[in-house]
Amino acid sequence: MNLLRLVALGVFLACLFFSRLNAAELTGRVVDSKSGEPVAARIYLTDTRGNWFFVESAAPEGSAVRYDKTNWLRKESLEKHTTISAHPFKVQLPPGDYTLMVERGKEYFAKTTRLHIGKAGANVEVKLRRWINMAQRGWFSGETHIHRTLEDLPNIIQVEDLNVAMPLTYWVTLSDTAPTSGNKNIGGEIPEGLIQVDPTHVIWPRNTEYEIFSVGKKRHTLGALFFLNHKSVLKKGVPPWGPIARAARREGTLLDMDKLDWPFSMTLPHSTGARLYELANNHMWRTQFAFSKWNSQTTGFLQPPTGAKGGGEEDWINYTLGQYYTLLNAGFALVPTAGTANGVHPVPAGFSRVYVHLPKGFSYANWIEGLKKGRSFVTTGPMLFAKVNGQLPGAKLVFDKDGGELNVTGKVISENRITNLEFIVNGQPVKYLRGRKPAPEGAHQLSFSATLPVKTSGWVCIRSFEERPDGRLRFAHTAPWRMNVPGKPLRPSPEEKEYLVERVQREINRSQGIVSSEAMAEYTAALKHYQNLPTREVPTPEARQTRDEAKLKGWLENMVAHHRFTPHEVRAATGLPLRKIKQKLKDWNLTPDPAPKWPIDAPLKVLPYPGGRHPRIGFLEG
Repeated sequence: MNLLRLVALGVFLACLFFSRLNAAELTGRVVDSKSGEPVAARIYLTDTRGNWFFVESAAPEGSAVRYDKTNWLRKESLEKHTTISAHPFKVQLPPGDYTLMVERGKEYFAKTTRLHIGKAGANVEVKLRRWINMAQRGWFSGETHIHRTLEDLPNIIQVEDLNVAMPLTYWVTLSDTAPTSGNKNIGGEIPEGLIQVDPTHVIWPRNTEYEIFSVGKKRHTLGALFFLNHKSVLKKGVPPWGPIARAARREGTLLDMDKLDWPFSMTLPHSTGARLYELANNHMWRTQFAFSKWNSQTTGFLQPPTGAKGGGEEDWINYTLGQYYTLLNAGFALVPTAGTANGVHPVPAGFSRVYVHLPKGFSYANWIEGLKKGRSFVTTGPMLFAKVNGQLPGAKLVFDKDGGELNVTGKVISENRITNLEFIVNGQPVKYLRGRKPAPEGAHQLSFSATLPVKTSGWVCIRSFEERPDGRLRFAHTAPWRMNVPGKPLRPSPEEKEYLVERVQREINRSQGIVSSEAMAEYTAALKHYQNLPTREVPTPEARQTRDEAKLKGWLENMVAHHRFTPHEVRAATGLPLRKIKQKLKDWNLTPDPAPKWPIDAPLKVLPYPGGRHPRIGFLEG
């Protein structure tokens, strides 16, 4: 070691010595404001210069787990906290001013306290106020995507009040590799049975993530699929996916699709029978949004105006929801789940979570059954309670051949102001509500009721968004209610079918000569399935038509060349048959290519908006 390094080390050790010599002790405890009983909590502690500090348990029987993650793409996306059991805590601090923020799961208000620490130290009691009690209402939460050790999880799930945790103890990123040899396994002994922390907080330890980034010796990203609740240890690698998926499902395994923007993901519902989808997923964080580039290009109806390969937080949420709606319309009976990838990403465990309704109280077996049946909603913030025709989410509603009505009732309660509530029928928002009324618990609430007509088979969901003081969004989304009208089946739109076919065809093209012939056969089977889907005729209530060819050419030029409409969107605006639109675009050589750059000194060009209400979104009252 050279002289300069010795001097630097000496200065560092001297600073450390004097800082500890001058340190004072902060002690404290966290209690429920109503009962006065100690509660487990998540603690954030910073000084005025933005330095972070981590508390310890002050009780021999207590536990404290430090969490310190910063996103590798965006350094301001960070999560630095300590989860502390329901015991006193302590920390050594240099004298100065500090901010102490304490949170507990989803059901308590956060509490921020400003502290001045002198040489004598300080003691603080933090009283957390509950704004809702979900267990009393018969709802119990879980997270199906978490990367924490079995030693840390008992502390974490009690702090976050997660009734069920499903850690991905086996994790493999290489093709043809058995999970027992997974390169990212959690390590240690993995029990074969349920771990019960207390009567209402449990851990199922056998769960596997196949997240394939390399096929053979070639870097080739496929994506991730989770095998949850399996009883035996999985001993086969992937791809192909079908054989191990079928074997695992026979022993009660749930297959959870991580994110549908993964390149191979649109093949999974057909090839594996996966029926869970992480609707509140691991790119939705308490801290700043970071993953602004998607794995797969969106199309215009999923990300207006023309599709993209990236975007912001709201774009990601809309893309996530839109892909779910597309697969529901394609006939796959998917139910939503939620996860964070806590342990990898800068986000607390349970930030995204799924609540399952258990009116007779908690049991793991009943929770799994309720999750499979969709008696649930997912959330990153609001609590959403809804019934359709008196039944909870997951219900199947049967009508006669003439259809009928949906009577929708419920309430959303949220820690912060509720921005809106929407009713989604077959992927389209059909009713929009706002609400700001304070709830008795001190939160905000919106009660709602509506009657919606039913003319065809399909599905309905309710979703709600919460506006945070910093401009961020949190949301809740129910599982679907499914409607059956004899002789009038649910079918995707031509645009949705086209999107699914293109996604799978793109994956086939990029995987030629890389993945095995068995895997390619699965892709090809999925492609044929989508190609054979019958489609529905999409109504065009906003359409305007003209028989004047010159005027039509001007309309199409405006729509396609300037507003970059797809042929499907032109149809929605004009009511013309899709075949005629495509022919006219070809005849007149009209394409959605970006227009030449407008000279900076040229007059402003103003064009009429061609579609009235936008055919992609439908602004409704918003």
